[in-house]
Amino acid sequence: MKLPRLFPLMLLVLLSSLGASVWAEKADRNKPMNVESDALRYDDLKQVSIFTGKVVLTKGTILIRGAQIEVRQDAEGYQYGLVTSEPGKLAFFRQKREGVDEYIEGEGLTLEYDGKADTVKFINTALLRRLRGATLADEVSGQVIVYNNSTDVFTVDGGKTNGASSGAGGTGGGTGGGRVRAMLTPKPTADVTPATPPAVLKTTPQLKDAPR
Repeated sequence: MKLPRLFPLMLLVLLSSLGASVWAEKADRNKPMNVESDALRYDDLKQVSIFTGKVVLTKGTILIRGAQIEVRQDAEGYQYGLVTSEPGKLAFFRQKREGVDEYIEGEGLTLEYDGKADTVKFINTALLRRLRGATLADEVSGQVIVYNNSTDVFTVDGGKTNGASSGAGGTGGGTGGGRVRAMLTPKPTADVTPATPPAVLKTTPQLKDAPR
């Protein structure tokens, strides 16, 4: 079966097409984290805060939404977040690319934010897309997507390719489940072809008092 050999090649092409062009806003990692929610439970001893009810988290250009966000801070001051989605919805992540009008958006049933490693993991029904302004440029989906803000690289896992049913929304049993799907668009480039100069119409000058 050729699929196992082709998959790493397809993933390499995907990463070379998208990963090199994904540059996160570097200043976000040093920005304060702000959270809005319906309720909060804080454990000072464990340095854990659990926000519940239509939670909205912002950190610089980062925006995260979910039903519940558990935020933990380690002794070094790094923050970690576990986001769970509302029933029938997906947890949401958004971040601006540095220096351009482009954004990275992602969704999943669960999100894991690691402030020390500077990564976001989208788990179950994972989706990652890049927008130029308001226009969708690239989109990739799989079972698990890990997006690294520091190295500007992401990896996509399509999930298991064998075993029984893949669960709700899955493709059923057999070896055909677990697929990475991607939609890529070329990066727009400026037209460097010189424009053809317009034709100049010349007229024969008329001489006054010319001899007859």
